[in-house]
Amino acid sequence: MKLSRSRKNILVYISSLCLVCLAVISTFVRLPQIEGAEQKAILAAASLTMSDAGFYAEEKSDNTSGSTKNPSQTNATAPPEQTTNAETKTEQADKSTLKKHNIIETQYGAGGTQFENFYVKNKTGYALDIGKLLDEPLGFEIDSSRQVQVLVMHTHTCESYMTDDNGYYDEDFYPRTENKEKNVCSVGEQIVKQLKNSGIGAVHATEIHDSPSYSGAYYRSYDTIEKYIKKYPNIKVVLDIHRDSIGTEENGKIKPTFEYNGKKAAQIMIMAGYDSDGSLDFPDWNYNLRFALRLQKTAETMFPGMTRPLSFGNFVYNMNVNTGSLLIEVGTDANSLDEAKYSGELLGKALAKVLQSEQ
Repeated sequence: MKLSRSRKNILVYISSLCLVCLAVISTFVRLPQIEGAEQKAILAAASLTMSDAGFYAEEKSDNTSGSTKNPSQTNATAPPEQTTNAETKTEQADKSTLKKHNIIETQYGAGGTQFENFYVKNKTGYALDIGKLLDEPLGFEIDSSRQVQVLVMHTHTCESYMTDDNGYYDEDFYPRTENKEKNVCSVGEQIVKQLKNSGIGAVHATEIHDSPSYSGAYYRSYDTIEKYIKKYPNIKVVLDIHRDSIGTEENGKIKPTFEYNGKKAAQIMIMAGYDSDGSLDFPDWNYNLRFALRLQKTAETMFPGMTRPLSFGNFVYNMNVNTGSLLIEVGTDANSLDEAKYSGELLGKALAKVLQSEQ
């Protein structure tokens, strides 16, 4: 039977309408799946472009101690650092849109146990007799030769300072760089210069131990120390110069300073380790402590206000390489480079006086 043209048109119209309805229903059924897939794709793309929230993790103690290391480990480690080029990042940022964080300038003084003109924060169970320790001989002797007897080095070589002393801390400021004129190497250079001016043989190791990986820096710096001691067997003193970090961007970064001869400098913190049961392989810690106390007293006498309380705790940080090894924090990431370098100059003079007394 043949259909009329009008009936054919009606059937075509109904068929088309049914197909459209089916397409709409199918679209609504599949929409959540498409939406979810799109979200997953967006997140996947983001995970490839987003950087870590911070450049490295540091375990902090209270502000007056300022230790940035983990005292329970012989060779402290931390997560791998972000390897973003800080200088390029700063150049690309629009300074006018950056958030500015407060810098709190202070001078640390009283804290822990006072002895004469300085303080010691004893974080161990060991009963300190500071007066007796100061009278006891050091575990080394410095001769009058020009041979290298002091090694200045840096486990965290990339630790740096602010280049602009403008009273605030930009949110994009990245206080690490391999540029040795802007990191702790510039402080070490000042120390070595003063030692040489005083006739004491010294060498400055500027090898980078904390980049591209922050983790394992103490193991690498230990190898560097051994290399230099092998090359210069008369080395008796090893100084590991660091830069501290105190406070937060949200609550304010702490900038410890003092003045000498009308010029501002960064305060320093000397650290000495303790091994109560031999588990840290640090049997001669008491000799290092004597050296630390002698340097603390001398620095504070020559340059009043220079020192934060000496930190005496359950750690070693490669100070077991000999009886004349110390870790010294010079300023924080809120101090200016000029303040840190001036502090290095003064520290070098104080150290020279201590070592000359052993000749």
